[in-house]
Amino acid sequence: MKAIEATDLSKSYGSVQALSHVSFSVEKGEVIGLLGPNGAGKTTLMKILTGYLQPDEGTAALRGIDVVSDPLSVQRRIGYLPENAPVYHEMTVQEYLIMMAELRDVPVDQRRSMLSDAIYATGLEDYLTRPIGNLSKGYRQRVGIAQAVLHRPELLILDEPTSGLDPTQIAEIRTLIKRLAKTATVMLSTHILSEVEMTCERVLVIMRGRLRADARLAELRSGNAAVVAVEKGASGVREALKAVAGVTSAEKESADAVSPGLEGFERWRVTGEADDLCPALFEALRKKAWKVAELRSDTRTLEAVFRELAQAPDVETDDAVPSDVVADADGETSTEKEVRA
Repeated sequence: MKAIEATDLSKSYGSVQALSHVSFSVEKGEVIGLLGPNGAGKTTLMKILTGYLQPDEGTAALRGIDVVSDPLSVQRRIGYLPENAPVYHEMTVQEYLIMMAELRDVPVDQRRSMLSDAIYATGLEDYLTRPIGNLSKGYRQRVGIAQAVLHRPELLILDEPTSGLDPTQIAEIRTLIKRLAKTATVMLSTHILSEVEMTCERVLVIMRGRLRADARLAELRSGNAAVVAVEKGASGVREALKAVAGVTSAEKESADAVSPGLEGFERWRVTGEADDLCPALFEALRKKAWKVAELRSDTRTLEAVFRELAQAPDVETDDAVPSDVVADADGETSTEKEVRA
């Protein structure tokens, strides 16, 4: 049974189409990165999955339980951390977590052990008696994560968990997420692409309310391209590279792109239909008398993939989310606030 099953989800706020026919599924134990610019529909999607909002069309289910017909059962199985951790600054860490355990109906006979697990998982054991308002932002984030995991949820949804943290805190939260992923399915929404590359196995990219990509990270970054550095002065290089089976183009890169130590060589970027062009290129180059200093697959960065998706035209653009519908600090769009008010 799928951890998450979303089918044809659509949601609008008046004339603004926040989500348009979004479908995907998530297996148990996956770590998913949810990417997209401000106003893309990420917050709307997370609120539908948590039962806070109802979709206009489509269905969403957690472990086979429909989020619309039985939201309470779904919410019992979900841990959710909004962008700003929902904590009370005047309470101590211990008081707050006990209160959250009571609100979540954690069984009394299991409460101590479940609280202990959440506290140790988030490294809060030395901070239990401190007022939350006296903690650094990194430790307030830990408190927010602790309340999200103390009932041992099957699905953990984290919205910008490292926002505003320093590099040391980011590394600590990243390690914590990986540890939590051993017992729960994790969906991580963030604008920091390096966080996704370090933490996630798969990404969902939403832009203008539409699902633009759903793939394993390695698959998404594979550009069906290779880089080869051939000695300067070699003649007929482009023709020889393009003659290789599966190659569609071969372009010489600028001199600025040549790495130190390769000054006597020219670098070529070869693209084609095969996932790995290197074996065929190696066989072709082996037959030439040229000196070759480099031959490798050219893996795109996630940033480059994201930029390509952002620049690609939509199939339909009439219902794209306007640029002024931007999520604010609490993860709510201005249009959502108007509708809710």
